[in-house]
Amino acid sequence: MENKLFVYNTLNRKKELFEPLNPPLVGMYVCGPTVYGDAHLGHARPAITFDLVFRYLQHLGYKVRYIRNITDVGHLENDADEGEDKIAKKARLEQLEPMEVVQYFSDRYRDNMDALNVKHPSIEPRASGHIIEQMEMVQKILDAGLLTKPMARCILMWKNIIKPIIMVNCREGYSKI
Repeated sequence: MENKLFVYNTLNRKKELFEPLNPPLVGMYVCGPTVYGDAHLGHARPAITFDLVFRYLQHLGYKVRYIRNITDVGHLENDADEGEDKIAKKARLEQLEPMEVVQYFSDRYRDNMDALNVKHPSIEPRASGHIIEQMEMVQKILDAGLLTKPMARCILMWKNIIKPIIMVNCREGYSKI
């Protein structure tokens, strides 16, 4: 019996046979942690979940490019639409550069995931290095009408606040885009 993977399509609300766009290649993008503090159970759950998906796809014979980002900019306090960036705040309180905070907690996150036997992704980019591409992709998704109204509202607000945050953080030590 051949192993198959079925996934739930949220657009049509049905289970569908997984068929990669370019067999045997599979691309998998997963949001990683915002690195301003130590990892906790909320960080471990998606890491373990997508580690299982990654391993299963490999088991099925696919060549998987697994990308998990590190959010190093733009995550506001209390997940609000305005306020101070969590990493900038941690850096200010600890009297460090923001990227020192990012490096320290990124390393600790990886060590924690190693202890859980979670495989490393193929690529682990930092969000600050890809803001333009993220904004373009979000616009394509919005233009295609593939978001619910609450999610579209959330993303539109994000687009309106992310540019000023990046500009402030560039002056405070974040890499320029």
